Amino acid sequence: MTTKKADTPLFAYGLRTVTEAAALAAYEWIGRGDKESGDGAAVEAMRDALNRLPVKGTVVIGEGEKDEAPALYNGEEVGAAGGSAPAFDIAVDPVEGTSFLAKGLTNAMGVIAMAPEGTMMKPGPAFYMEKFAGPPAVRGKIDPQMSVKDKLNRLAECLNKPVSEITVFVLEKPRHKALVEEIQNAGARVSLYPGGDVAGAIMGAIPGHSVDCLMGTGGTPEGIISAAAIRSVGGEFMGRLDPQLSEERERVEAAGLSTETWYRIEDVVSSSNVFFCATGITPGLLFEGVERSKEYDRTQTMIVAGSSGERQVLTTYHPR
Repeated sequence: MTTKKADTPLFAYGLRTVTEAAALAAYEWIGRGDKESGDGAAVEAMRDALNRLPVKGTVVIGEGEKDEAPALYNGEEVGAAGGSAPAFDIAVDPVEGTSFLAKGLTNAMGVIAMAPEGTMMKPGPAFYMEKFAGPPAVRGKIDPQMSVKDKLNRLAECLNKPVSEITVFVLEKPRHKALVEEIQNAGARVSLYPGGDVAGAIMGAIPGHSVDCLMGTGGTPEGIISAAAIRSVGGEFMGRLDPQLSEERERVEAAGLSTETWYRIEDVVSSSNVFFCATGITPGLLFEGVERSKEYDRTQTMIVAGSSGERQVLTTYHPR
């Protein structure tokens, strides 16, 4: 298995086993109030599955630094390939939405993104990022310094519909109170969700979904993972590091990172030869969660690969 264009679908199809393994392991912990154990089970399963694939990769977005995470830590080398095999940057989130997993809520999923070595942004200690994600029609047509109202007007113009029919995905957080008011004062609708950062960004980037864009501050790792999928489907993504706590801000400043610069999608993931897979753990906005019967476990996985814009949602029945 290689990463040549002719083999891209096969490669992406194999990569799905990684997120499916994480989702199936995390399923045991849905609604049990123990997010650490659920995340730990998913991490172990994802790492084991990844180390069985003929890839050579380095985790650049993972579970934390080596002294904090026993597996899938930043800098860990994974995969069964070696030697002259193509090398990849890898971003993982074995459980995107650990709190929702523990509470049995929607939008928990296992996620992985890969891009050629050296092409994926490394955010260092920056945990939060302000983001804008939108469909292909708006690619390159929005200045991140625009006001919220001007962004929505430009989006409406590009989509050829009134602002009153624009719906914006926003995480339901206290920090977004002013943003929500600005969106509604501009005449657009807001869809508030307690979680689902990755799902919201991808929905905003794919035409035809129930939301037209994503705005607001969420996780930096989730932003980089989302950008990989959005790069493939041709959508727009912009991000600005946005520390939320003084300790994080101090670490970001010490690392010499700017909190004023808006990074374009090409800055976040500079190659179009990207691979993205996400498998639902609990039912969500993009796909269903794991369903279990006596005979099988059913999973649904979204696969996005390359610059073709093609994507699949694959339903798999795993015999028990």
